[in-house]
Amino acid sequence: MTTLRTGPDSIYDVLGIGFGPSNLALAIALHEHSVRTGGEDGLRVGFLERQPRFGWHRGMLIDDATMQVSFLKDLVTMRDPTSDFSFLCYLRDRGRLVDFLNLKTLFPLRIEFHDYFEWAAARVAHLVEYSAEVVAVRPVTEDGEIRYYDVTSRTPGDPERLTVRRARSLCVATGLEPHLPPGAALSERIWHNSQLLPRVDEVRRQGTPVRRAVVLGAGQSAAEAVDYLHRSFPEAEICSVFAKYGYTPADDSPFANKIFDPEAVDLYYGAPREVKRSLFDYHRSTNYSVVDMDLIESLSRSMYQEKVQGQERLRMMNVSRIRDVETSEDGVRVTVEFLPTGEREILASDLLVYATGYQPQGIADHLGEIAKLCLRDDEDALEVGRDHRVATAPHVTADIYLQGGTEHTHGLTSTLLSTTAVRAGEICASLLARRSLDPVLDPAHEAPAPTVDA
Repeated sequence: MTTLRTGPDSIYDVLGIGFGPSNLALAIALHEHSVRTGGEDGLRVGFLERQPRFGWHRGMLIDDATMQVSFLKDLVTMRDPTSDFSFLCYLRDRGRLVDFLNLKTLFPLRIEFHDYFEWAAARVAHLVEYSAEVVAVRPVTEDGEIRYYDVTSRTPGDPERLTVRRARSLCVATGLEPHLPPGAALSERIWHNSQLLPRVDEVRRQGTPVRRAVVLGAGQSAAEAVDYLHRSFPEAEICSVFAKYGYTPADDSPFANKIFDPEAVDLYYGAPREVKRSLFDYHRSTNYSVVDMDLIESLSRSMYQEKVQGQERLRMMNVSRIRDVETSEDGVRVTVEFLPTGEREILASDLLVYATGYQPQGIADHLGEIAKLCLRDDEDALEVGRDHRVATAPHVTADIYLQGGTEHTHGLTSTLLSTTAVRAGEICASLLARRSLDPVLDPAHEAPAPTVDA
């Protein structure tokens, strides 16, 4: 395996790990800053993404699913309403601005918002390298201080070849990973809902008969999976298993939604730990294990219509849990327990879908030994500044910023789109401010060729 190293004249001021919506928003903020300054700051920026192209929850881009956040909370508008990277500018570019306005909605189709992300990502493609999985991050010490990080990634087109890039600051935005129940194992017949669309397409191509499918979960993704499977396999029984009595409607009322305001992040960040916990618990119903009311009513209507017609394919197994899963060549045997009585039923199924949510990836998963330099509180949670910068040991002057995984410090919006634009602006401002205070970065000391093109 060969390794390439970037030279001393190509030290990055910031290197982003991951290129989903969060780091895409940061790339845009840094690009726009360069345009405004004419590139005079010489800021060198790069992003590394393991996927071969931009993608955001592709496995759940169901044709009629809509966003649960207003289009005004796009990549830029909350930071700069005049930016030409906004969703409205995208619509104008695509020739659909008037058509969208005539819909009188704040919530675009999910596939359309994904296309918007791709459109924006293409405009800053010079800042990102795809198929560049990060495999190691190591500290670089100069004069007793850790001033840089060496980031090792696979080389696109030749994954056995490694490239090392040196950076003064990192911005980690690797997103969430699928969460599975303890002991759960995925297979050709057992999926996480993040792979719903490609898996369904594969079943259809292979002509595999589907007589029954089971979905575990009570949130939006679970309800969407139930609805999609119900439409995709018109002869199959679709069983929705969850511990609640019924799906809980998402609280999207105006006052509850204020928890997603940028000012709410300030309030949450400065609050005592017990207040943070209370706020988080009080407002879980805005995002976690809840379902849009329109989808709840649609599923309810479908169930009633089937009952009238005497062919009940949609089955809600509420107040229940899956107790055992057995796989065979012919399918999956799912044991479901009805919690009030303890009665168990074995479902001979063809498919089992875990719509059991996502969880943040640990910082050690991507930063390795660098994680040991990060300070933690008495509950072993990362200490993170208001500017999203991780607190590090005193001898570390190179920075690590986090986008995601900071619910304990910044609240519910840590992993959501609601404050993506604002957070990108805050990180951009912090990067620029800290760079201006570093005497080593005097232009006479070093003048690397900028990669943020005007």
